[in-house]
Order: sequence, then C-alpha cells, then structure tokens
Amino acid sequence: MSEMDRRTFLQAGAAAGALLSLGGCAPRDDAPGSGLGGSGDETSAADIPDFALEEITIDEVHAGIRSGEYTCRSITEMYLERIEALNRQGPRLFAVLETNPDALEIADELDREFQASGPRGPLHGIPLLLKDNVDTADGMTTTAGSTALLGSIAPQDAFVAAGLRAAGALLLGKANMSEWAGWKSFEFGASGWSGRGWDGGRGGFCRNPYALDRTPGGSSSGSGSAAAANLAVATIGSETDGSIVGPSSRNCLVGIKPTIGLHSRGGVIPIAHSQDSTGPMARTVRDAAIMLGTMVGVDPRDPLTAASAGNFLTDYTGALDPAGLNGARVGVLREYAGFDSRVDALFEEALDAMRAEGATVVDPVTLPEELRFGNEYEMEVLYHEFKADLNAYLASLGPDAPIKSLAELIEYNEANHDLELALYGQELHVRSQERGPLTDQRYLDALAASHRLSRDEGIDRAMDEHRLDALVGITAGIPAIQDPLDASGGGGGGCSTPPAMAAYPNMSVPMGFIRGLPVGMSLCGRAWSEATLIRLAYAFEQATNVRRPPTFQATVQV
Repeated sequence: MSEMDRRTFLQAGAAAGALLSLGGCAPRDDAPGSGLGGSGDETSAADIPDFALEEITIDEVHAGIRSGEYTCRSITEMYLERIEALNRQGPRLFAVLETNPDALEIADELDREFQASGPRGPLHGIPLLLKDNVDTADGMTTTAGSTALLGSIAPQDAFVAAGLRAAGALLLGKANMSEWAGWKSFEFGASGWSGRGWDGGRGGFCRNPYALDRTPGGSSSGSGSAAAANLAVATIGSETDGSIVGPSSRNCLVGIKPTIGLHSRGGVIPIAHSQDSTGPMARTVRDAAIMLGTMVGVDPRDPLTAASAGNFLTDYTGALDPAGLNGARVGVLREYAGFDSRVDALFEEALDAMRAEGATVVDPVTLPEELRFGNEYEMEVLYHEFKADLNAYLASLGPDAPIKSLAELIEYNEANHDLELALYGQELHVRSQERGPLTDQRYLDALAASHRLSRDEGIDRAMDEHRLDALVGITAGIPAIQDPLDASGGGGGGCSTPPAMAAYPNMSVPMGFIRGLPVGMSLCGRAWSEATLIRLAYAFEQATNVRRPPTFQATVQV
C-alpha cells in the first residue's frame, strides 16, 4: 500500500477515532431510514420529551429499586419508550438497530429474583445496549451492521454478554455501528452507517445527539450516541483502533478499551484478534469501572485471555480515588496534538487541571514516528487476521449461517450492489481475502514489528524512561459534519494507534466542549494497568465535572 493510501485510511480511521468507515449505499434525502435529511432535521430541542431517568447512574438505579421507587420493569419500560421517541422519531438518532423482544419478561424475572434473594450482581436490572457485533443467543440478531447477516441469531452468548447477564444486566438491544466495524473500504465518508437504512436494510446513519448534523464517531457509533442520549444506562462498544474511545470523545462519555485478553472476543464478530476488544461506554467513570469487571475471565474460545489470569479484577471500583492524581506522573503525547488550536487550548486546560490536582506532567514524551498515522505493519496484521478470524466466526454459527466465509461475503456484496456497494467499495475485504494463512512470514514479521514499535520502542520505553503512570493525549477532534460524500473523515487528531498496536489499555474521559461539541482526553498505559487509568480518570472527572447531557440541536449554535 502506498503512503498516501495508509495516511488516507488511518487519518480518517485509526488516528482520528479510528475505523470510522461505513459500508452501504448512498442515502436519499427522502429515504425513511437514511438518518440524513427529511423531517428529523427539523426537530428542535424543545420537542424532546422529559425523561425521569436522564443521566441516572447504576448506583441511583439500584437505590431506586431498593426504595421501591422503581422496578426493573418500570425502568425497562421507560427506556423502551425513550428509544421509541428518539431513535426513529423526533431527532431520529438511528442509534439502536433492534430491541430485545423479551425485555419486559426478563425485567419481570429480575424483579422476582430481587424480591426472593436480592441482586444477582453489580448490574442487576441495569438496561444496557450492545454493539451489533456482540453475539446474544436470544431473540436478537447479530450482524455487524451488514445486510449479509440479516436474521443471524448466534447459537450462544458471547463471553462478555454472558458475563453481563450473570451480573444481572438486562440486554436491552443492539446498537448501530459502522458496518463490519469500518473494515470494508478506504473511501471514508461518514461513520455509523450500517447497510441500507430503508427497503429492508439494517440501520442507516447514526447521529450525534449534541448536534444532529455531526458524526457520533465510529465504529461504535450507536453505542456512543445511545449512551449520550440516555437510551440506556450504558452501552458496550468494541475497538480495533479507536472505535471505543473515538465515539466516547465525540459523545461526552467515558470509554475503556482494555488490554487485549482482559475481555474475551469469543462470540464477537472480529476484525483482528491482536487488536480487538470490547469495553464499556458510560456517562461516568464509576459506571464504566463497574461494568469493566463483569466481563473479565479466561475463555477457551479466546486463547489470549489466558494471559489475564492473575491480572484482572472483578471489581475495579477500588480504584475510584478522587485524590488519584496526587503524586501521579503523566507523560504528554505532544506530537498527537497540533491539528486544531481550539482543541489544543482545551487540552492545555486539562493538563493544568491535572497539575492542580497534584500530578507531575512530563511534557513532551515522544513515541516512534511510525505510530502517528499507522503504518504498513498494522495494516498487514489486520488484513491477515480479518480473513482468518472472520472465517472462524462464521464457522461458529453452524451450517445455517447466511454466509460462511469472507469469500462468500465478497460475492454477496457484489450480488447486492444497491444494498452494499453503491457508494463505497470493499477493497479491505478483497485485500484481506488475497492474504495467506497466519503462518505466512509476511504476517509474522508485521506482527513482530508492530509490537516492537508500539511496545519495546514505544509505550514501555517511554514509561520506563520517564517513570510514568500513564500517557495522556487528545482522544479525537471536534465532531465533524456527517457527510457521506466527504471522504476526508474529518475531525483530525487522536492517539489511539500506539495502545491499539501494543494491545495495551486506553481510556477516554470528557475533557470539555467547543461550541457545544464534546472533546475527550485519553489516558493509556502498560498492559493490565486499567486500575491505574481508572484512578487517574476518576480524579480528573471529579475535579472538572465536564459531562453534561446533549441538547439535540439540529446543528452547532454559533
């Protein structure tokens, strides 16, 4: 791939909130599911109905259940009504693809269980939305946003979905996403697009609730938009390079992309096992920390989880220290700033806030130049692993799977051009299909180089040299206009690539607003350092109190 190809892909993707691409076809202004144009653009903030659960936290839900103010059923009913009012009506967020047809029955059972024996776990009765690449063996489908998998119901829960259920969560629905998590075409136009949004398609364009003409980020677009808009207590996203933290930044959320292996990828539609992870997207650090510990564990379906034994916690709330920045040493990824003076100014205020809380700020800290906008090593790893991992996932669906291989997916897309290829191609699919097995030396060399640059010469070296607790940078730029014909990606900036390639944790926390549009700050560090990142993020959150709910404006108010 040429340098221009890599820069075009990764600036719009990995370095700017990552993998923000979309599949599908061009929306028509009159298309009822397009999410762009039409009556949805005429909704004003005054039309949004009041919501009794706005900005409610996990602890507040549980307090309401204990007091009798709420039941699991009443909470579930309120969220279903909220989704009905905002998702395909009103502001038409298109953040939710489907809701669980058994949600109320599950809520009733959770109420009975609570009365008989108390809470099942730390998420008892908490309605959550899952990204549409997380398997659930229930009445909901899992499609990665593609029409190729319409009707596909997984034979068993993903490991993380099973963990959430065991903790008492109510899996309320599936959130929209950039189709195939953005791994389809170099021709980026807009994030959060899943298949054709009308005439029997999957989802359409997801919108940012802070300004409806702005991108929510991708590929966990629906997870970001839905959590921000209070369509659930919190959501689950997934990331290969920036797809949790990018939407979290653009929707004023806390997002945690954990160390690879902390959360199993068993039952999650993949891009690449060396970089894929699921993680929580929530409105507070505490809620994200509570969720993180419910999805950990060693899973035979994901060999990389074996390394997590002895390294994970089932409860990360012990890291929630409001004085957690006092005495901490953080290194500034200065080379990942400089793309927007307004964002830079906000970042300086955030660094000042950390200093005021007692942190030592080491500025700058440098990483290898090759990590700034991605490189051929990362791309080569993703090409090879997508082919191998997707074929393995499709095989897990059994003989009734709608498609059974990447080769069949490519054929399906060609045969259904109006649904899947009218606006964007499938070059990434094709290039992945051209790759050989994971024993190829080309792949092995790329993976070794990726880890050398990001770990040995990158994050580990920098943290050792400066005795750091974490690295800090700008998560993403100002949410860009959602334009399906603008292949620039928009927004600029982002420091997700080094921890993505290293398989290390990365966490975004709200940093501030520019003209009402949210921007986030990232904290990343060594493998298994989630508790440290949570401690620093919580102290920053408590000191700054940035989060505020969206206003559903049609556009930015100047």
